[in-house]
Amino acid sequence: MCAKVAVLGAGSWGTTVAGLVASRTPTVIWAREDGLAEEINDKHRNSLFLPDAVLPDGLRASQSIEEALRDATAIIVGVPSPYYRAVLGDARQHFPAGVPILNLTKGLEVGSLRRMTEILAELLPGSPAGVLSGPNLAKEVAAGEPAATVVAFADQSLAREYQQLLGGSSFRVYTNPDVIGCELGGVLKNVIAIATGLADGIGLGDNTRAALVTRGLAEVTRLGVALGGEPLTFLGLSGVGDLVVTCMSPKSRNHSVGVQLGQGRTLAEITAEMRMIAEGVKTSLAVVELASRVGVEVPIAEQVVEVLHHGRSPLEALRTLMDREMRSELHGMPTGAAG
Repeated sequence: MCAKVAVLGAGSWGTTVAGLVASRTPTVIWAREDGLAEEINDKHRNSLFLPDAVLPDGLRASQSIEEALRDATAIIVGVPSPYYRAVLGDARQHFPAGVPILNLTKGLEVGSLRRMTEILAELLPGSPAGVLSGPNLAKEVAAGEPAATVVAFADQSLAREYQQLLGGSSFRVYTNPDVIGCELGGVLKNVIAIATGLADGIGLGDNTRAALVTRGLAEVTRLGVALGGEPLTFLGLSGVGDLVVTCMSPKSRNHSVGVQLGQGRTLAEITAEMRMIAEGVKTSLAVVELASRVGVEVPIAEQVVEVLHHGRSPLEALRTLMDREMRSELHGMPTGAAG
C-alpha cells in the first residue's frame, strides 16, 4: 500500500500528517495556495499554516492535485469541510481506483448534513474510507511531543496498514472499526469547545469548564450513538480525549473563537482574522439539525448556535442552560455509556 502516499490539503494538520508519513515512504502533499508548494519543496517549511516546523526532506509538494494523486497507493484528505465536496468532485477522475482514503477533516457538510466519509462514499464508491481522529493538536505532534490517535476503518486490515504508516515513537496509533463513532466524536467536540471558550472568555472558572466538558460528553455520546456510533468509542481517544484537548487548549481554534466571543468581539471580526477554519462554527448548525432529526436533546449545542448565529449573549445562553429542568444525570444516555 505504501509505495506512494498523497496528502490533499496543506493546512496545519494535513502538513503535520504528511510530515509523519514522509519520514518512512515517498509522500506528495497538494498545496493549493500560491507559492506554498515551492516553499515546502525549497525550504522544507509551511510558513502559512505550520510556521514552527521543519518538514522532512522526503516530503514533496505540488500545486497540481492530479500530480499529487498520480500512482498513489494510499490517500489522506485534509480539505476543510466547506470545500470538501467541490475539491474532491473536481478531482475524482484523478483518484486511482480502489485506493483506500483516510479522512482528517472534522466537520459536517452544511445542507446535506453528511459526514466527510459519506461524501467520499458518494463521490468515490470504490475506495474504502476511514478516519483519523484523536486529541491531536498539530503544533505539538509536529514538534514530536508524545500523542495518541485512532485510525478507524470498517476493514481492520486497512486500519492496521494506516496504523503502521502513521505510528512512531512519539505518535501512538490505535485502531477501531467504528468509523461513524470516531468521525462523529471529532466533529461534535468542536461545538462543545466553542461553549467552553465562551465560558472562559466571560471569565468563569474551572467548575463551569468541567461541567460543560462533562455534559458536553453526554451530548456527544447521545447524538453519536443515535447516529450509529458505538457507546464505548466516545469514551476513547476520538471521543473524550479529543473533547478534553479541544475544550481546554488555547491552541484550539474552536475554543479560541468562543473565548473571543465571550470577550465581546463579533464572529465576523474573529473569522476575518483566521487563516484556518474553525469547523465548529458552521458545524453547530448541522449538529442541531441532525439532533432534531433523530430526537436527541443537545442543549449546549443549541445555545452555541444561538450565540454564534442569532445574537444571544454568552451570559443569556449560560442562564438558559442553568435554568433547565432538573433531571437524572443519565437521562437519555444509551445503555453502556456514561455521561
